[in-house]
Amino acid sequence: MTTREAMPYDLVIVGAGPAGLSAAIRAKHAATAKGIELSVCVLEKGSEVGAHILSGAVFDPKALDELLPDWRTMDCPMAEVPVTENHHWVLTKGKKYDFPHALLPTFMNNKGTYTGSLGNFCRWLAGQAEALGVEIFPGFAAAEVLFNEDGSVKGVATGDMGVLRDGSRGPHYQPGLELHAKYTFFAEGVRGHLSKQLINRFDLRKDSQPQVYGIGIKELWDIDPAKHVPGKVIHTQGWPLSDAWGGGFLYHQANNQVALGFVVALSYRNPHLSPFDEMQRWKTHPAIKAILEGGRRVSYGARAINEGGYQAVPKLTFPGGALIGCSAGFVNVPRIKGSHTAMATGMMAADAAVEAITSQRQSDELTAYTAAYKGSWVEKELKVVRNTEPFVSKFGGVVGTGLAGATMWLEHFGITMPFTMGHKPDHEQLWRKEHCHPIAYPKPDGVYSFDKLTSVFLSNTNHEEDQPVHLQLKDPTVPVSINLPLYDEPAQRYCPAGVYEIVGRETGEPRLQINAQNCVHCKTCDIKDPTQNINWVTPEGGGGPNYPNM
Repeated sequence: MTTREAMPYDLVIVGAGPAGLSAAIRAKHAATAKGIELSVCVLEKGSEVGAHILSGAVFDPKALDELLPDWRTMDCPMAEVPVTENHHWVLTKGKKYDFPHALLPTFMNNKGTYTGSLGNFCRWLAGQAEALGVEIFPGFAAAEVLFNEDGSVKGVATGDMGVLRDGSRGPHYQPGLELHAKYTFFAEGVRGHLSKQLINRFDLRKDSQPQVYGIGIKELWDIDPAKHVPGKVIHTQGWPLSDAWGGGFLYHQANNQVALGFVVALSYRNPHLSPFDEMQRWKTHPAIKAILEGGRRVSYGARAINEGGYQAVPKLTFPGGALIGCSAGFVNVPRIKGSHTAMATGMMAADAAVEAITSQRQSDELTAYTAAYKGSWVEKELKVVRNTEPFVSKFGGVVGTGLAGATMWLEHFGITMPFTMGHKPDHEQLWRKEHCHPIAYPKPDGVYSFDKLTSVFLSNTNHEEDQPVHLQLKDPTVPVSINLPLYDEPAQRYCPAGVYEIVGRETGEPRLQINAQNCVHCKTCDIKDPTQNINWVTPEGGGGPNYPNM
C-alpha cells in the first residue's frame, strides 16, 4: 500500500467555478480584515481553470459587486458586452411570435446584466484569487472524501494518476495527495460526485424536495458581422419540443460571435427523445437559421442544470464542511441564471468559516452559513419563483407557463402563494417505450445541424483510453435486461456525446458499449438513467472537455 503525501490547509475548496473561486477570494479578504493568515487551496479537475465551465451566459453582477466592487475597471472579461436588447420568441414550426416583455415581471428584465464566456470569467477570478495567495491546482480531481474518527470531514484526496483500465499501476503511476482542512467546501457544480456522497451520508435532503435538472447543449458560432448586434439576447420557447419542455437561447457576445443553445428539462417522458437532436433541429428554424447563415460553428459542449430551486436546496452544512454553489443548487430557473447566486453562497460560507477559525471553533458546524442564506437576497429570489418549474412540468409549456407567470406577478406584488409545489425525480418520469411515439429526427446537413461525434470533436474532449472507465454500472446486466426492452435503452439518446451505444443487435447478442473517452462530464446519465444503474465518478485529473471560452 502506497502512503499518500498529506498537505494541511485552513480551507480546501473542491472546484474552481464561480462559487469556489468567490469563496476563496472572500475568505482571504475576511482573514485580512481580521488580521490573520489563512491558507486556502482550490482543486480543479479540468486541465485548466475554465476548461469544464459551460454556461449561456447572461450574467447578473449583483454578487460580483459585493465581492469585488471595482471589477468593471479591473479588465474583467465579463464587462465587455452589456446586454442591450431582450427578445422572447414563441416558435411554431415555421414562424416566430414576439412575446411582449411588458407582460413579464420586472425581475425578469436583463437590465444591468452582461453576456460573455463564464469560462473566461472564471480564469479572471482565478487570477484575482492567486494574487491574494490562494493556491489553485488545476488537473487534480478530488476523488475521495476523507473523514476524522468522529465522522466529520477531514478533507479530500486527489485521484491516483497512471492507473490502467484493469486497475493495475502503469509505468507513470503517481499516488494521489491528501489535503486536510479545518473546513472543506464542495463546489463541484451540478450533481457533483463527492457532493452526492455527502448528501447521502449526512442525509442532507431529509427536509428538502429532490433536485430536478435540465440538460443544456451549447454551441459557439462566428457569424456574419452584418448580423451581429453586441448585447442582443434572445430566448425562445415552443417548437421543436412537444414531448418535453424547455427552450433555446441566442446571445450576441464579443467578436462577432453568438452563444446559442437549447435546454431540455430532464423530466421528459418519451424515451425516444434526444435533447441533442432537438437542439440540432431547433437551429433549422427560419428565425434561427437566418442569424447563422454564412456563419461557422467553432465550439460545442453540454452540461446538466439544477432546476429544483428553492424547495430542492438541501441542508447546506455538515461537520467539517459545506455545499456551495451548484453543488447545492441555487439556479433561478425562469431567469436562467445561477452564477450570481452561486457566488453569493460561496461568500456566505467563507465568512462563516473565517469567523469559526478566528474564534477557534473549528469543531463547530458552519450554522452561520445557513443563517446567512436564510433571509438573504438569494433565498428571497428563489422563493419568488419556486413554483415556476413545477407548474410547467405538471401542466406543460402553454398552461404551465401561464400559471407560472401569474404566480410570479402575484409574488412580485407581495402576494405570497400559500403553497410550495414539490418535485418528482427525473429518472422516475420516463414512460415505457410502447406508450410513446418514436421521433424521426432529420439527418444532419453539416451546415446548421451536425452529428454527435463531430460535435464532441469541437469540445476538445480527451481521456486516456487505458484508464478505468469512470461511468460505472452497478449491475452490468441491467442495460440489456431492463433498459433495452422497456425503454429502448434511452442512454443512447439522452447522452449528448455518443458515450452509450447498443451494439450486437444484428447477431442477436446486444450489449451496451460505453465510449467513456467521449464523455463531456454533463452528468445526464447519472441523473436520467431510469434504473439509476449508472454512477458517474471523477476520472483522472485533466480529463474531459477543454472548453476555450464557453
